[in-house]
Amino acid sequence: MSNWIIYSVGFLAQLLFSGRLILQWLLSEKSKKVLTPSIFWKLSLLASFLLFLYGYLRDDFAIMLGQTLTYFIYIRNLQLQGEWQKAPKLLRWFLWVFPALVIVYSFNNNTYDMVKLFNNEAIPLWLLLLGSIAQLIFTLRFVYQWIYSEKNNESSLPFGFWLLSLIGSFLILIYAVLRKDPVLLVGHLMGSAIYVRNILILRKQ
Repeated sequence: MSNWIIYSVGFLAQLLFSGRLILQWLLSEKSKKVLTPSIFWKLSLLASFLLFLYGYLRDDFAIMLGQTLTYFIYIRNLQLQGEWQKAPKLLRWFLWVFPALVIVYSFNNNTYDMVKLFNNEAIPLWLLLLGSIAQLIFTLRFVYQWIYSEKNNESSLPFGFWLLSLIGSFLILIYAVLRKDPVLLVGHLMGSAIYVRNILILRKQ
């Protein structure tokens, strides 16, 4: 597959990720408090779907790992907001099994294996570890958010979510520079500014 198609998928995913943050930020600025609109989670799920595909097409384990871990948390937040049940049942089933389908298809068709996953010539092991740790920290923000939301029985974005977002995003920016990945670089540059702004709004609250 040509690089322009692969990068188009990645940039579209980052555009959606950035769009959800901008929308959430504008709504929060308007109400003077941090909000969690359902469109935030819908755009998150769609963007995660595309970025997982992008990571697969680039043979980038760090990207796939990060998206697999957060993908189902987006679904859970939509469930907490009562939005997931409104989607067609066929679509819900497809979204549930999509990551597994890609992995099973790849292994069964010998297009992907563990050796290729961890010994990609384009990504040295130390860089793969840096990217994976960065994605893990970035992902922990949603684990924290999920636990917080389950405890309060409502979908919300607390202070810890934005702090972990900022730390993880900074590490991913380093990874993006070293990996020479324009998709990650553009997406996390914009995101970092919004994370800082949400932290400031929460401090005022």
